[in-house]
Amino acid sequence: KLEALDLARTIANFLENKKGEDIVVIDIKDIASFTDYFVIANGTSSRMLESFSTQLAREIKKQFRKTAQPQGNANSGWIVLDYGDVVVHLFSEEQRNFYRLEDLWAEGNVILRML
Repeated sequence: KLEALDLARTIANFLENKKGEDIVVIDIKDIASFTDYFVIANGTSSRMLESFSTQLAREIKKQFRKTAQPQGNANSGWIVLDYGDVVVHLFSEEQRNFYRLEDLWAEGNVILRML
């Protein structure tokens, strides 16, 4: 699914341009039935996470005509945007270290990492 990979890469690049930290794209299509890719990134504050979520939703709607209702909130330190083939996880560093999604999905292939 080239469009899903293109969407995941676009999201990762967008987050990098907005100063997201430790961005990773994981291909999980061979081990999960609900999505093809995870995009995981950190923000340094709840305000930054909120900004990522809002601006990313706007940009993906414009470029790909896809919408996602953010789940969670910036104050909790974890926001999820589900685009079907791509699920975006925006974390505070503390919550990312706690939930350790990369470890849970270690069977997936890391196809992109931006520190």
